[in-house]
Amino acid sequence: MLEKCRDTISPTTARRLTIMRQRLAGCRAPANSEGIMDVMRDIRYLQLDPMTIVAPSHTLVLWSRLGPYDVSHLEKLLWKERRLFEDWAQATSIVLTEDYSIFETLKRGFASGNSSWAQKIRKWMKQNRSFSTYVLKELSHRGPLRSNKIEDRASVGWSSSGWTSGRNVDMMLSFLKAQGKIMVAGRVGNQKLWDTTEHFLPDSVRREQLSEHEMVQRSAQISLRALGVARAEHIRRHYIRGCYHELDKVLAELEAEERVLRVEICGGKESWRGSWYVHADDLPLLHLLEAGEWEPRTTLLSPFDNMISDRVRTEQMFNFSFRFEVYAPKSKRKFGCYVMPILRGDHFIGRVDPVMDRKSGRLIIKAIHAEPNAPESEKSVQAVVNAIEELGVFLGAKEVVYNSRMPEAWRRMLH
Repeated sequence: MLEKCRDTISPTTARRLTIMRQRLAGCRAPANSEGIMDVMRDIRYLQLDPMTIVAPSHTLVLWSRLGPYDVSHLEKLLWKERRLFEDWAQATSIVLTEDYSIFETLKRGFASGNSSWAQKIRKWMKQNRSFSTYVLKELSHRGPLRSNKIEDRASVGWSSSGWTSGRNVDMMLSFLKAQGKIMVAGRVGNQKLWDTTEHFLPDSVRREQLSEHEMVQRSAQISLRALGVARAEHIRRHYIRGCYHELDKVLAELEAEERVLRVEICGGKESWRGSWYVHADDLPLLHLLEAGEWEPRTTLLSPFDNMISDRVRTEQMFNFSFRFEVYAPKSKRKFGCYVMPILRGDHFIGRVDPVMDRKSGRLIIKAIHAEPNAPESEKSVQAVVNAIEELGVFLGAKEVVYNSRMPEAWRRMLH
């Protein structure tokens, strides 16, 4: 039996537990396929985003944890070994194939219920039954295929007020994926290759028939372990966001079984409101942190990094307000376009506004912003320089160019 967690932990310990569980402190995993899998089993998903202002976000999330690595290792895990696959988690994401049963359970409830959206999908799929049969046969016989290799044989077109109206092939593929019948089996650039689930999913995958309650129990523990320490609302917004049916009941059950433990977080002038949980499996790590074992790092985070995906939680725990400004008019941006927070140890100390100029091979640092009370020591600034230079190595930049917009106290070290 694991020793029970004491009732109170300090805010510093809570922050450090979160950072450790996110693999942003301590020894790095090796920068290879097994290292990627090691990290993925802790953080559990990589959010996909098409922007390449610096690099695709999912590659940056791994870089923050592994350091420079060969992205081909990730591609191999996805499309050859198939130990990872694309599905909807926090958003469209890369997730573990060993978690397939969780996502299969979620798919059983697709387009169910009486909402107008669910009824619209069910009606359209019924009207286009022959179309769905044709798509599945095409993929079964000729897959994997791009969407433009599939004929539009819809009997009734998909109608909406947005950009999806009339995109019948894309909508059919999307709904068949949501039903679990097909999967993304590869990519050519940003174009998806589609195949049937039976073709793509490895035979070795354990396809458990989970009840919804079992799925929520498993997912809630995955979410809590990835977060380190969390309130119920943080768990709800993480991993399978919004799909934790009866989460309060599930947490009560897990607490009764001593698989999760409730803690208060306070110390010094800080006291965090509400009920916070830690997972029993993280008690040994928690005890090490309380004993003073802590190996901090300095790195930059993607705007879509798992660590900061819940902006409210990030602000509460770290007193760091982060907003993604890429869609804001340039005149209204406070910090820049694709801003990457600087995490040093257990504090966010600033933000970097980078862009990778692939034509010239230069990583351009358009601006660096220090947080109030950010350290000004040579050691701290050098750690930021090292993180930026390491990003340049990962991106294959020939040169890192610093523009003049930066904290005055940091300027000497950053030039």
